[in-house]
Amino acid sequence: MRAEIDGRPVVLKLEHLQRTGSFKLRGALNALLGGERPTHVVTASGGNHGLAVATAARLLGLPATVFVPESVPEAKARRIEAAGAKLVRHGATYGAAAAAALGEAADTGALHVPAFDQPLVIAGQGTCAAEAAEDAPDVDTMVVAAGGGGLAAGTVLGGGRPVVVVEPENCRSVHDALAAGTPVDAPVESVAASALGATRVGALPFEILRAADASSVLVSDAELLSARDRLWEEFRLAVEPAAAVPLAAWLAGRVPGELACLVVCGANTDWTPA
Repeated sequence: MRAEIDGRPVVLKLEHLQRTGSFKLRGALNALLGGERPTHVVTASGGNHGLAVATAARLLGLPATVFVPESVPEAKARRIEAAGAKLVRHGATYGAAAAAALGEAADTGALHVPAFDQPLVIAGQGTCAAEAAEDAPDVDTMVVAAGGGGLAAGTVLGGGRPVVVVEPENCRSVHDALAAGTPVDAPVESVAASALGATRVGALPFEILRAADASSVLVSDAELLSARDRLWEEFRLAVEPAAAVPLAAWLAGRVPGELACLVVCGANTDWTPA
């Protein structure tokens, strides 16, 4: 969607309109279709990836189990269950849920589908940027929010443009990893944490982002909530906080280039304006 905000042109990639309400179905389907057909699927998620895996599994006629942290927003939890998956609330963080999912996969032989640190998942997410580049070839910068880095890494591979990775100030696994030169544990404290709350960036996404010299930008919770509200006020786009993170950076003048493509990544929330 081509738009103008504050007199400046911008392109919005409306992934919140994707089936399951986020880009995540791309990677989930690619992971399930990219190898031998499994008998059962298991994953961990803050919500959006779990809903995507649950939906992909249902489309393929497979049972699925999704581990989520106990803090998962109810809007995401109920949608995962409505998609037919078994929902297991476990631990206070995504990391704890992810460890439990790995244990379940080891015990049962189910296919474990990581949320971001897996080649097929990253490749699937990269189709988002590939579509945007094809539809808007004059775009000179791709801007994405990041949790574990799967979408950001896919955008590097699929978009053929410089990538700006945007995170909340206190939910910054990519930023801290690039600063340290290796993945490290990062804080998880943001209104966008249910979507961007990975404690540590994935090893493979990190290598892709570092090799591409991707830029890292931070925004405050106040900035991202203001950007979320502007998406509603100006375009009637109702999205979750994480989806407004790229716009927050762009509005603050932290994105280079003449025509940026901002990925509006998801809308799985009980939405109300601030």
